[in-house]
Amino acid sequence: MPGMDVSMDLSPEMRVWISPSLIEANYILSLSRMELQEVIQQELEANPALEMEEREICPVCGGVIEGGYCPTCLIDQREQHPEEPFEDYPEQLYTAVSRERDDSDDFDPMTLVASEQTLQEQILSDVATLCQNGDLSVAEYLVNSLDERGFIDVDLDDVAARFGRPREYVDRVIEYIQSVAPIGVGARDLRECLLIQLRYLKDIGVEVPPFVEPILRDYLEQFGAHKFGFIAKELGITNEQVEEARDFIRAHLNPYPLQSQEARYWKTPLRSPYVAPDVVVSLRDGDLVVEVVDTRHFHLRMNPLYAQIAREIGRSRTRGDYNDTERQHVREFVNRAKLFISNINQRRETLYKISRCIVELQEDFLRGGVRELRPLTRAVVAQQVGVHESTVSRATANKFVMLPNRKVIPFSDFFTPSLSVKDIIKEMIERENQPLTDRRICDLLSKQGIRIARRTVAKYRAELGILPSTMR
Repeated sequence: MPGMDVSMDLSPEMRVWISPSLIEANYILSLSRMELQEVIQQELEANPALEMEEREICPVCGGVIEGGYCPTCLIDQREQHPEEPFEDYPEQLYTAVSRERDDSDDFDPMTLVASEQTLQEQILSDVATLCQNGDLSVAEYLVNSLDERGFIDVDLDDVAARFGRPREYVDRVIEYIQSVAPIGVGARDLRECLLIQLRYLKDIGVEVPPFVEPILRDYLEQFGAHKFGFIAKELGITNEQVEEARDFIRAHLNPYPLQSQEARYWKTPLRSPYVAPDVVVSLRDGDLVVEVVDTRHFHLRMNPLYAQIAREIGRSRTRGDYNDTERQHVREFVNRAKLFISNINQRRETLYKISRCIVELQEDFLRGGVRELRPLTRAVVAQQVGVHESTVSRATANKFVMLPNRKVIPFSDFFTPSLSVKDIIKEMIERENQPLTDRRICDLLSKQGIRIARRTVAKYRAELGILPSTMR
C-alpha cells in the first residue's frame, strides 16, 4: 500500500530481570534446616556431579574429628566417651547409642521416636494434672464417649453408678474436661456448648450483643425454629435485634466444636514434636557465640571424577575423548553442582550475619531473660547487615534458635516485644491467690508503668493458652 514504511529502530529500555540463580538462592535461603536436608538429599540423587563428604562429628562440640581426635576438644574419641553428649545436639542420639550399646537385640531405637498425640490423648494428659485419686478413670471414660460434635454422649447417672461415685463428682470431672479441651468440647448438649463459647468470647473482650445469652439460654428451640417474632415479644425487643443476635451466633459460635480448625490443632501448633534449631547461640568464656548448625552436617563437594573431566574439557579445544553429548552432560551437572554449593554457602553466610546482628542487638535478652527483650524490627537488622528487609524475612522465617539456656525459640520471638509483657502476665497468674480478672491484671500492670488496654491483656492471656478467671 502506498504510504507505508517498514523500518527497524533500537531504543534503550530498563527492565527489572530476576535471574534463575537469584530465584534459587532466595529459595534455599528461605528453607528451614529440616527442609534443607530434604532438598540436599533430592539434589544428591538427581546430580551425579554432587556428593556429600563423609565426616565424623564430635558428639561434644560438633566439630570435625580428624584422625580420631577432635582438634577442639583434644579428646581421643576412640578411647573416651562423654557421659552426656546429647544435650546440645540431640540429633546425634542414635549414632552414639549404637556405639555404646552392644545388646542391640534388647534395644529398639523406635522407642525413642515420639508419636503424635490425638486430641483425646491430649485432653486426658491435661486433665491428669487436675484429677486426683480415681478421677482420671472417670475422665477417660467421659473423653472416650465424645461424639463427632464434641458432646459427652452418655447418661451421667449411669456413669456415676458405674464408678460408684455421686453425680456431683462426675459433674466436677466434666468441668475439668471443659477447662482443658477446645472451647465447647465436653458439653452435655448444644445449649451448654454455645453458652461455654459465649462466655469465652466475653472473657477475651469480644463485644457480644446483649440479647444473645438469654436467647441461647431460654429460647434455643424457638430460635432454631426461626420463631423470631415470638422471641422478640417474650424478651421485649425488636425483630431486628433478634436477627442481629442470629448473625452474631452464625459468625462466632460453632455447634460442632470438635470438627473446628481450632480443635484439629489444639495446643499442637506443630505436627512434629521435635524442633531442630537452625542456629545455636552459646556462652563461651563470657562471650555469646553464634553458629549455624548446618555447618556441622552439610559438607558438599564436587565429584572428583566430574571435576577432572570438566577441567580436561575446559583445557581441550578439540573434541578429544568425549563426544558432544558427554561434554554437554558434564558441563550441565558440574555447573549445577557449583551453583547449588554456592547457594548453600551463601545461605550459611547470610544466616550467620543476620543471627550475629540479632544477638548483638538483643544481648540483654539472651543474658537476662525475656524481661530484657527490646523492640526490634527486621528493617533495623537489614540496615545493620546491609541487605534488603525481605532477605531478613526469608532468612528468619520458620527457623529456630537454641539459646544459651538450651531453650529453642523461633526467630520471630526476637521481633515480638510483647513477650516481656506476656511473661509478666504469666507470672502474675502463676502467683495469684485467687483468680485475677483481666481488668485487675491491667490495673497491676499500670502500677508497674505498663499501660495496655484490658482487651490487650485478654488477647495476650489467650495467646499464652491461659483460661479466663471464671474457668481457672
